[in-house]
Parts: sequence; C-alpha cells; structure tokens
Amino acid sequence: MRKNILTIAFIIGPFAAVSVQAQEANTTTQTAVAQATKTATFGVGGKCGMCKNRIEEATLGLEGVKLVNWNLERKVLTVKYDPAKVSEADIQKQVASVGHDTEKVKASDEAYNSLPGCCQYERM
Repeated sequence: MRKNILTIAFIIGPFAAVSVQAQEANTTTQTAVAQATKTATFGVGGKCGMCKNRIEEATLGLEGVKLVNWNLERKVLTVKYDPAKVSEADIQKQVASVGHDTEKVKASDEAYNSLPGCCQYERM
C-alpha cells in the first residue's frame, strides 16, 4: 500500500509543479501587459458624429494606441496606449492635425478650416 502511494506521488508531483509554474507565468504576463498600457483622458473640440469618427480614426492610426473613445457630450477623449511606442503629446498632435483642438495642442487654422461646416466647433 505504501509503495502505491509513493508511486502515485511520483507520478502526480511533476504535473502539480508544472501547473503552478504555468499559473505564475500567466500572472506575470498579465502584469507586464497592464504595466505597458497607460490611459490618458483630455478634452478635444468637436461637434458631431463625423467629428467622433475623425478623432478616433486619427488616434487609432498611431502605432501603440490600443483603445480610443471620444465622448461627444463631454468632449473628452480617452486613450489606452503603449507609452514605449507613442506619447500622450504625440496623440494630441495627431488629433490637432485633423482639425480638432486638444487641451494642449491647437489645430492649425488650415486644418480647422478644412473641416466640414457641421464639424466647425467653437474653438477652445
């Protein structure tokens, strides 16, 4: 009987150790991904659904941007991004380049004036 218990322990033991190591590796990977992603929220001028599409598409066009949402009512852009690939300043410059003022970067008059009439918001 004792011999059977020892045999079972030798068979099961390595599998239990592998399972624990796999769980630790998964937790480490999830932590690294969470640390590599940053969230920024800042004001962006705009007026309508076309503005929302333009702002979000411009932002998603940057390498390292993972998730983006511009809230039409609040005029606030929320961006999840990898700071090793893109900075918040780069994101704000990109949004301004398509005609939308941000809290820190004003769109050029040329970019703003190229917006459709329905998208010309009251500038910040």
